[in-house]
Amino acid sequence: MSEKKVAVVTGGGTGIGAACVRELAAKGFRVGIHYRTSGAAAASLLAEIGDGFLLTADLAEIDQVEAMAERLRQETDRLDVLVNNAGVAIDADMQRMRIEQFDAQRATLRGAWYLTKRVMRHFMLRAGSGRIINISSVIGHTGNSGQIPYAMEKAALDALTKSLAQELQGRNILVSSVAPGFIATEMTARLPEEIQAGILARIPLGRMGRPEEIAEVVGFLATAGSYITGAVIHVNGGLYGG
Repeated sequence: MSEKKVAVVTGGGTGIGAACVRELAAKGFRVGIHYRTSGAAAASLLAEIGDGFLLTADLAEIDQVEAMAERLRQETDRLDVLVNNAGVAIDADMQRMRIEQFDAQRATLRGAWYLTKRVMRHFMLRAGSGRIINISSVIGHTGNSGQIPYAMEKAALDALTKSLAQELQGRNILVSSVAPGFIATEMTARLPEEIQAGILARIPLGRMGRPEEIAEVVGFLATAGSYITGAVIHVNGGLYGG
């Protein structure tokens, strides 16, 4: 088995995912950068970190997840850390949301579940070790108007974390969630100014978080935290305490 540890970050081309890639690379990991549409950004990030590889798949499509898992087996003989970061936010209120939109949101959770299943089978269970880190959201705990399916998906991701940690008892595979609050990314930058002001008024630290502040926690869980599993770690500037 290769000596250098390997991590994969889904949705790793931009935002929180890209910050996680940089953090893990700085901690000595060879990092697989998964992307769906941000190919140019992912390629640029790979050139920046030097040691890694690219993976592309629409995680809502199970056949593409299967192909990605096979590509992983060809690329590396170990996978120590999986960061399930990829996701979408399809916003509409209850009365206006179409079933197709709901199903598209639900499919992102199914993709994370299936990729985790494949990674566990191919790598972690055989190695007798591993870390699975799910990026959920404060909205999965507080709810948010106009984001019911998104809140449901993120709450379910935390439920997956807690249940899988129990299933893996005695296997030396740790499973945790990191639940960001409002983070300064391209997505939050598109919010109207009055919405951003309302959000800031609710955050005790008085500012949005930075992607790097989420990545710091991911880096800790990937390399330390040996007595942490089944946990949801909130990183939100005091917005919600869990």
